[in-house]
Amino acid sequence: MLNFINVIFGGALLLAGRKLFWLFVGAIGFAIGIQVALRFFRGPEWMTILIGVGLGIAFAVLAIFMETLAIGIAGFLGGGYILLNLAGLIGLDRGILTWIIFIIGGIIGAALVAFLFDWALIGISSMAGASLILNAIHFRPAVNVVLFFILVITGVVIQGSALRRDNGQQNAQQNK
Repeated sequence: MLNFINVIFGGALLLAGRKLFWLFVGAIGFAIGIQVALRFFRGPEWMTILIGVGLGIAFAVLAIFMETLAIGIAGFLGGGYILLNLAGLIGLDRGILTWIIFIIGGIIGAALVAFLFDWALIGISSMAGASLILNAIHFRPAVNVVLFFILVITGVVIQGSALRRDNGQQNAQQNK
């Protein structure tokens, strides 16, 4: 069940993470909740999913009512989640190094979102979507790395095209 949810959220982030900002923030909250539950609690799968859904809903509500704060938090958590997953692909997510990697990724993610909002959301949501999908399907590490980059590029192209189309429509309306 958890793998199915990861694929659904991952696909939604790949296709529309920038446009559905609240979904992006909620999905990041869900993913972080799942990671926390898997690392610190040893309970049934439904409890892990419940923790993820609870944190995801909390983050989505935060995104709706406190957008600026949510942007910074989502950038931090998204960057940390992505770098931690990349480190996991090459076996570097062990012990205290896990937290160091997460914090470095978080700082990078928050900075990117602060300075390059639309393109940072596109990049981070594409990488987070790819990470969620790859967490649901398990191939050899080399295949996962290649799939990660294919999925990220696909998400960036789809969302970037939508951004250019949206900007073109806004420019046309302003020129009227």
